[in-house]
Amino acid sequence: MDYAGYALLAFFLSVLFSMGGAGSGIALIPLLSFFGVDFNLAKAVGLFSGFSTTATSTLLNLRRKVLDIPTVLPLALSLLLFAPLGAQLSRFVNPLAVKWLFALFLLFSATMMLFFKKEAKTRYDKPWVMALLGALVGTLAGLLGVGGGNMLLPLLVLLGFAPKKVAVAVSFVVPFSALASFFSYAVFVTMDWGLLGACALGAVAGANVGNRLLHEHLTQRQVKKVIAAILYLLAFRMIWQLLAA
Repeated sequence: MDYAGYALLAFFLSVLFSMGGAGSGIALIPLLSFFGVDFNLAKAVGLFSGFSTTATSTLLNLRRKVLDIPTVLPLALSLLLFAPLGAQLSRFVNPLAVKWLFALFLLFSATMMLFFKKEAKTRYDKPWVMALLGALVGTLAGLLGVGGGNMLLPLLVLLGFAPKKVAVAVSFVVPFSALASFFSYAVFVTMDWGLLGACALGAVAGANVGNRLLHEHLTQRQVKKVIAAILYLLAFRMIWQLLAA
């Protein structure tokens, strides 16, 4: 596939995932790997594309004044600190084990997005709770090479955040972990800057479209069903590939 094809792929995924408040890297990484891109390079490109998607959504949400920054700032800063730690840990973990963990994470994310409907009666949003959540999610996200948004979506709902506000909050905090992890991977990955640029441009364009659709046309439940279906397909394809190796 040429760079234009990768840009279109990133655009399509960014439209879908920005409507759910998450970065598109979780789907872009296995797809790039399927097309023969080195897995660590795919993670670096996926992280930067996820950053581009969520950062664009955050700027649009700031313009709409729908973002509660003081509440989620401890979470964002904790993600920023711990995501690079997870990224560095990936250098010492068997790549096959990381791929299996990634496939299981895809299944987890799809299942939680599709079936998790718990509505908490109490909201746990104290700064130390947000910081601890960021440390745990940031470390795992860095290891897997994702921004962590798909882990945070169900966890924030469980902690009592209103579902509609979760997508906005996640789009604000994910750029912190995604960009920090990207720089960690960039240290030891041979970068394909053409691929990175094509996917980033597609992600930014897709985030603009997806954010508008989220706020003006579609319900979040409809979007989550589409994203969950894609994640299931990617997970089963990745597991099939791992079993055949």
